[in-house]
Amino acid sequence: MRLKSLSLAFIVIIIFGTFLPLKTKAASIDILVNMVPENPAPGENVNITLKSYVNDLDSVLISWSVNGKNVSSGIGQKSFSLNAPSAGGETNVIATTHLPDGAIDIKTIIRPSAMVLLWQAMDSYVPPFYKGKALPSPDSKVKVVALPEIRSGSSVVNPKNMTYLWKKDYTNSQDGSGYGKNSFTYVNDYLDNSNNIGVTASTTDQKYSSTGSMNIRTTEPKIIFYKKDTKLGTIWDIALTDGHKILGDEVIEAAPYFISPKDIRIPTLTWDWFINDQTVITPFGNKLPVQAQTGTSGTSKIKLEINNIDKIFESANKEINVSF
Repeated sequence: MRLKSLSLAFIVIIIFGTFLPLKTKAASIDILVNMVPENPAPGENVNITLKSYVNDLDSVLISWSVNGKNVSSGIGQKSFSLNAPSAGGETNVIATTHLPDGAIDIKTIIRPSAMVLLWQAMDSYVPPFYKGKALPSPDSKVKVVALPEIRSGSSVVNPKNMTYLWKKDYTNSQDGSGYGKNSFTYVNDYLDNSNNIGVTASTTDQKYSSTGSMNIRTTEPKIIFYKKDTKLGTIWDIALTDGHKILGDEVIEAAPYFISPKDIRIPTLTWDWFINDQTVITPFGNKLPVQAQTGTSGTSKIKLEINNIDKIFESANKEINVSF
């Protein structure tokens, strides 16, 4: 049995947009605008609400227009709902509030956009032919790539020509942010079970922007034992389970999923093998030759401990009983 990935869905798509309230000088003081959601997706329902601590909006006429067309009005009609335009589109909403001192126009511009976030554990090991995703373990290096889709009319803005503001756990990253920086690399803390990574991509004129965020969880490294056949090589499709029967001479190969470094041949990992709690010296690191003697039978406990000498909080262990 192969170890299945703990996270099969490795592309996270979070779609956001932009709204820009434009108000007169008096309105900017007296009337507030709230839009939910604040960053709508293309075609998503949007609710715009007016609020004032100075004027009684419940007793005045409020008219709503969309792209220059009057669509709704009424006494105390402080809220209005509509669907955001498609990606690249723009909707202008004007709320005209007829106050005793005169009418005030409050303009809101809705510009939806999309954001795709991809992440990769850069130093996480998985064995050959593994179909799942390499997951980050404590003290792993993770890279997140932002792929914003912002349309200006019929054309798509080149992501390389945008400014990026990255956040790790809701804190701005000054070094990771800037023009053209559509990727962000960080090392997770062994004390954190997950990290929230957020980004806002903006055009250089600040007219369009797109925002996305995602939680990236860490996992503990795991060891799976496999049989290495003299003719077929390592049989990756079948994991050795407790009670495995040794037939003649065999080689047990260990695969430390999600441990770093990505190349386990680099001598930063220590491999300590034990048979019945007795240390066994093997020159092969992740491989242990075993032999069932003719005419004998019984069971033995095989155990492996792996430690990263550069990352004291990154380790794994595994034990199984074998029969012969």
